[in-house]
Amino acid sequence: MFFSGDPTTRKRVDLGGRSSKERDRQKLLEQTRLERNRRLYLRKQNHAAIKIQKCFRGKKAMEIEHSKVREQFFATYGRHIQNVNRQCFGPQSAFFRQLFFFFNARNVSDISVLVETCRLMKHFVQESGDVVGLFAGIDYSSKRALVDFRVKKFAFACIQAVHQNRKELKDQLFVTPEESNTPPTLLLEAVVFLIDSRLPWTCKVVSYLLERNVFTLLRELIVTGKESMEIHNSYGRISSLERVLTLIIPHIGQKPCICPNIDPRWSFFSQILTIPFLWHLFPYIKEVFATGRTSQHYIHQMALCVQNHANVLPHEVSMELPGYACLLGNILETAGVALSQPDCSFEMGVDLAAITTFLLKALPPIKSSRESSMVSDDDMTAGDEVMEPVINRDLEKQITSAIDSRFLLQLTNVLFSGFHLLRGPHDEGPGDKEVAAVGAACAFLHVAFNTLPLECIMTVLAYRTELVQLLWHYMKRCHEIRKWPFLPYLSGDAPGWLLPLAVFCPVYKHMLTIVDNEEFYEQEKPLSLKDIRHLIVILREALWHLLWLNPTSHPNVGKSVSSPPPANKMLPAEAIQHRVSTVASEVLSQLQDWNNRREFVPPSDFHADGVNDFFISQATIDGTRANEILKQAPFLVPFTSRAKIFQSQLASVRQRHGSHGVFTRSRFRIRRDHILEDAYSQMSTMSEEDLRGAIRVTFVNELGVEEAGIDGGGIFKDFMENITRAAFDVQYGLFKETSDHLLYPNPGSGMIHEQHLQFFHFLGILLAKAMFEGILVDIPFATFFLSKLKQKYNYLNDLPSLDPELYRHLIFLKHYEADISELELYFVILNNEYGEQTEEELLPGGKNIRVTNENVITFIHLVSNHRLNFQIRQQSSHFLRGFQQLIQKDWIDMFNEHELQLLISGSLDSLDFDDLRQNTNYVGGYHSEHYVIEMFWEVLKSFSLENQKKFLKFVTGCSRGPLLGFKYLEPLFCIQRAAGSASEEALDRLPTSATCMNLLKLPPYRSKEQMSTKLLYAINAEAGFDLS
Repeated sequence: MFFSGDPTTRKRVDLGGRSSKERDRQKLLEQTRLERNRRLYLRKQNHAAIKIQKCFRGKKAMEIEHSKVREQFFATYGRHIQNVNRQCFGPQSAFFRQLFFFFNARNVSDISVLVETCRLMKHFVQESGDVVGLFAGIDYSSKRALVDFRVKKFAFACIQAVHQNRKELKDQLFVTPEESNTPPTLLLEAVVFLIDSRLPWTCKVVSYLLERNVFTLLRELIVTGKESMEIHNSYGRISSLERVLTLIIPHIGQKPCICPNIDPRWSFFSQILTIPFLWHLFPYIKEVFATGRTSQHYIHQMALCVQNHANVLPHEVSMELPGYACLLGNILETAGVALSQPDCSFEMGVDLAAITTFLLKALPPIKSSRESSMVSDDDMTAGDEVMEPVINRDLEKQITSAIDSRFLLQLTNVLFSGFHLLRGPHDEGPGDKEVAAVGAACAFLHVAFNTLPLECIMTVLAYRTELVQLLWHYMKRCHEIRKWPFLPYLSGDAPGWLLPLAVFCPVYKHMLTIVDNEEFYEQEKPLSLKDIRHLIVILREALWHLLWLNPTSHPNVGKSVSSPPPANKMLPAEAIQHRVSTVASEVLSQLQDWNNRREFVPPSDFHADGVNDFFISQATIDGTRANEILKQAPFLVPFTSRAKIFQSQLASVRQRHGSHGVFTRSRFRIRRDHILEDAYSQMSTMSEEDLRGAIRVTFVNELGVEEAGIDGGGIFKDFMENITRAAFDVQYGLFKETSDHLLYPNPGSGMIHEQHLQFFHFLGILLAKAMFEGILVDIPFATFFLSKLKQKYNYLNDLPSLDPELYRHLIFLKHYEADISELELYFVILNNEYGEQTEEELLPGGKNIRVTNENVITFIHLVSNHRLNFQIRQQSSHFLRGFQQLIQKDWIDMFNEHELQLLISGSLDSLDFDDLRQNTNYVGGYHSEHYVIEMFWEVLKSFSLENQKKFLKFVTGCSRGPLLGFKYLEPLFCIQRAAGSASEEALDRLPTSATCMNLLKLPPYRSKEQMSTKLLYAINAEAGFDLS
């Protein structure tokens, strides 16, 4: 292109448009394309029409030929084949060739011919007893191909004929041959003759039937027939349909069977085993399937389908009878027998666990009968938009009944029979086979725990198997070598300890609930104390990982009955993590309780290593990981840290309610000699808001004169200490003492006080107010009663804190080996309150039920429940109701019973005056090295514990120091010089105090003797606040 003189690069626009020649060209090309497509479509249309015409002509010609051959057949053999003899069944005869050519299962006359053929065959076989000779003549080997072909066609035609007419024949499908020779019976009996396992062609015939989806045909026969089924079968008689299945089922997969593998969708387990209550229809097939190697073959085939994530199940019979649930019920019903077979292999156990896990995972949770009875129509609310999935009640029963003690025992025996609890000298950890066993058992049991009623299986696992010991042996070795094998039931990033702990913890927790002190501490059952120390470390590390390092949100674990099992054999890792964090917390909490009863590990062993100041700062903020740990696993945090959090929570609430303000105070006028009555009358009418506020007290002495002193907090402390001492005094009758002088509600309190329940409500408020204000009171409660403040249920192991002697007697009965019935014990208990004896039945009609070796455990737990829970249920309920008006449940849930007693009363040890000395201020000329101060601390240390408590009450208003030490005393303890000079008059004065300021006014005494005398006189004067 030549340069035009214009340096710009403008776009040239041709305003002339396209030429007419170019438009004509494009139009021509488009027309050509359309014509080509039209010709192609016409060719395809003509080709299709020719195909259809060809097919129609061929079909029409075949129908004509069928009719022609059928007429020839009838002309030769008669319409009722009355001209047929034995030779017609032989290979030279055209009888079967013509019959199979024109046979149509929808043609009535053809069905009649086939039925008569079956009748003749049965007659001929019964005459000679030789089926092979009937079809092959003398030499079967030379005619094998022809004979096999005819027998295969014959057998399939018989099944096809019954299937095509199943609706018309539905009332005859389950008839036994002994009862009647109905058409379906004759047709199916012919199949029975043709597939006998002793015949040379059996494998080829069965293969032919499998290729034509025989199990699908048989399933439709069964489903149709059972709708109108009558009980035809009597003992020892089997229907023809059941006989056919009985011959086909054990043949497949057994040597020398060469039957091809078929699509799992049309297999026995997907088509037949998914029929609801199959074994109730065919009890003989149940025996055949469960015994021998038959079940092992089919269970393995099902396991392969699970591994390939194949969804092969047919449509459900109904919404309440989903196919996967019916398959599960039928498998489990025979599993116990199959596992008990001598030739049952380890692989069979693994495959069975895999299948049942896969199917149970899709099953909605099954409530126990007790739980179901507790749910009424009233519990259903209008807001319930989604109906709970419902499984047929009989199907539920089939599943739950099958997973019984026998099944669980046999499954664990098959999986773990080759593993021993004794370690070798060079044990390097579990092998592949043990890992497979642990994975299979734990996957199945975890899903079973989430689906089935725990009462059905937990006791069996705990006391009839060695599951706890086996899993512990596995986990212990893995933890020691710091290598946890991968389990195929979880995703690759899930920790290897997750699934074993998901099963170990619930079973071990159940054992800890039932085991007694002698078994746990002395016999060291089920685990040794050394192993328990190791277990605490594993659980602590697992919890810290799940709750702090890798927390998960609460997963949605709902299931739907309307959908088949998910095409994934993996278990949901998040749901298992949440479950393990819960049950591991419960087990560690139980072990901490056992450690509090008798220490076998230092308390610090329960504390996580990662608790620091940042953790403590986060713990008070709702929704944080630290706060969740404090709620779920508080024992991971040291007690002092939790106590600080508790006190900060109380301080925050007190600040919001103005507890230490000036204008929100409630004022009490209390007579010292009527302190309980006055306090009850004034506090019982206060609202919850007023109770949280400050209360100021004025005491009135026995002369009716108000005592000196202004309540700046000290008088209120004195009031709280005195009223708690009076209210909880056993002489008042509301509380009783155990043999260890620990308090619990008096079961007979109603016999002493008419309004005893209102007083218990008041006492709950009183204790809560003391804790709310941070005032320690000397009220030693029995451990089992402290559990009720945490709303925990008491069990047999809590009984020693109430009645050690009764506990010893019950444990004696538990281990009594002779005949207990000879002791003449009945299910009644004798109550003896204030000389009045009453007999109470532990069960309806208990006075007529004798205690035997079989029911003694029930008796023991009913007695302990009566003493620990039933007798004082009303008193405890009212006390708790008052207590929770001020103290929230989640505030004390982070403490165990032993720690809760510390929150109430502080340490029972001697007072730490070294701590007090380090947190003391001095004014008025005193200092820490002043000779009077040095002498004061020496005198104070020489006092008895009782006098030390009196001194503390004299200066602070409370006989116990702050829970976390005198560093937290507000304000700090202060000693002030009481006289400016050391004159005789000044030295003759008594020390005085200001409890609202925790202040001691101490004259400068010259000798220890003088100081001791003056201090003891002052603290023992009980002069109210006149010395203040």
